[in-house]
Amino acid sequence: MADTRDAGNTRLAIIAGLTMIGIYAIQFVAARFSLREHLTATDLAALRFGGAGAVFLPIVWRSGFAPMRALGWRRALALAALAGLPYPLIINWGLTYAPAAHAAALCPASIVFFSFLLSRVFFDDGASQRRTIGVVAIIAGLLLFIGAARDGAGGVVIGDVLFIGSGLMFSAYAVLVRLWRTDPVTATAAVVLLSCLPLPVLYLLAPSQIHAAAATEIASQIVIQGILAGAAAMFLYTYIVRQLGPQTASLFLPGIPIATVIVGMAVLGETPMAVQFAAIAIMAAGMAFSAVGRRAASVSLSAPASGGS
Repeated sequence: MADTRDAGNTRLAIIAGLTMIGIYAIQFVAARFSLREHLTATDLAALRFGGAGAVFLPIVWRSGFAPMRALGWRRALALAALAGLPYPLIINWGLTYAPAAHAAALCPASIVFFSFLLSRVFFDDGASQRRTIGVVAIIAGLLLFIGAARDGAGGVVIGDVLFIGSGLMFSAYAVLVRLWRTDPVTATAAVVLLSCLPLPVLYLLAPSQIHAAAATEIASQIVIQGILAGAAAMFLYTYIVRQLGPQTASLFLPGIPIATVIVGMAVLGETPMAVQFAAIAIMAAGMAFSAVGRRAASVSLSAPASGGS
């Protein structure tokens, strides 16, 4: 009975992972589409946190604000500065210069790379040979991707640098969450709700074209950027981590750039160069290799205890 239940949970986790990949692919492509048409980077960020805030506020209201008060304002503001409103602003700004496939490839790859680097610095985490090889492959893919972009439009390089910078920000956010032993749901709720506070001021001061967009486009972006990417994807990833563990959960990351390339080609007509296809493949392989390396290390560490019992 337990084996049947575990198999069912594994299947549901795999379905959740594939759904998460689809959400992120649609998010990048939808953002790029609206940025080319009507909306600005600020508009998309506002719609993202407006939608996510509508999801999280009732949850926080029902569970109470005690966990957020325990986190503290300084820590909450630091987390919000790294993974809150500035984070999608930088990604959306990059999408005004570079195609969606660039964001989908460089953001996850840079998160894996900087997480590896910062974990070594702040926690002295050991790294298996397999994981080190994976990270080296990611670096090679990043350099190849950016090198290919330099031969094209100059603005694309700006977008690529912004995507890599966003990866550094999210990695620093993850380090602080681990350093402060912050509950993931509390951290996410704090980031979302604090990011909603400056939205009225941002709307008044930042450039906006939201009045030029159709109501259907605005509603679609609220659903895609806010409810799906801002809330549902986080829930799905948390579910995968609980069912399969963080090492296995990270195996889904390489699917994001691949799915985004396919959707971007179909919807936006943006086809990467052959060398960029190769770079995406190298980065995806590096992410998968690194994740498998973490999983293998985890299994090897737990094996002696299992054998001794």
